[in-house]
Amino acid sequence: MGDFENKEREEVFSKKVRAGKRTYFFDVKATRSNDYYVTITESKKRFEDGQFIKHKIFLYKEDFEKFAEGLTDVVEYIKANQEVVEKRYEPNQEDSAYNGTEYAQKDDFSF
Repeated sequence: MGDFENKEREEVFSKKVRAGKRTYFFDVKATRSNDYYVTITESKKRFEDGQFIKHKIFLYKEDFEKFAEGLTDVVEYIKANQEVVEKRYEPNQEDSAYNGTEYAQKDDFSF
């Protein structure tokens, strides 16, 4: 019965996305009944003490469509009303690849 109980939060698939000072983890997990759901984790290093702060949300498959629809709507709103410069980050070169003037006004946004 031990293996069955471990399936409660078994990781099925994982995608790590580095984006500047933040890292996002998109993980597919399985419940005991092998029902999949997604956890989205934001990890950011706290400046004061170097500790990593994590925020997590759980997204269940019955909510995928509404979640994607809402996310698309707010992203499209921002793109329509403000310039969005999407950065491409290389490992260990997050800030050095950009001059300080071009991105000076687009520092750090939290939702």
